Amino acid sequence: MLSKLYRFFEYAYLIIAVFFAYEAVNNWSTERNRAYLFLFFVVVAIFMFFFKRKFRKKMEERNKN
Repeated sequence: MLSKLYRFFEYAYLIIAVFFAYEAVNNWSTERNRAYLFLFFVVVAIFMFFFKRKFRKKMEERNKN
């Protein structure tokens, strides 16, 4: 059950990254600084996806043993 919750939050970070990428594209021509901020959030969200994924897999391996 807990693994499913962790997996949900992993993919929630990807959804958030897609949303911020969309906002960055929308703001690119009008507010360039804001678009850069959204791109920073995209990078952070993708990093968090891979970090949480690695952490979840480590926990699953630990629980197997």
